[in-house]
Amino acid sequence: MDTPLHWQKSSYSGGGDGNSCLELAATPATLHLRESDEPDVRLTTTPVALAHLLHRIRHGVVMTRTSS
Repeated sequence: MDTPLHWQKSSYSGGGDGNSCLELAATPATLHLRESDEPDVRLTTTPVALAHLLHRIRHGVVMTRTSS
C-alpha cells in the first residue's frame, strides 16, 4: 500500500499560484521532486545521492556526457 506523499512548494518558487514551481516530498528513505506543471513526472532519489550531486555541482566537478 502506497502512502500519499505530502508535497511542499520550494521557497524559491515565489509566492504566486502559478504552475512553474518545484515541489518536494520526502519519506524516511527517499526524496521526490516534481514540477507543478507536470505533476505525474517525478524524480526519486535518496538524500545521500542528492547531497553528493549538489556537492559536486557546487565544487565544479560534475561530469558531462559527450556524444561520439
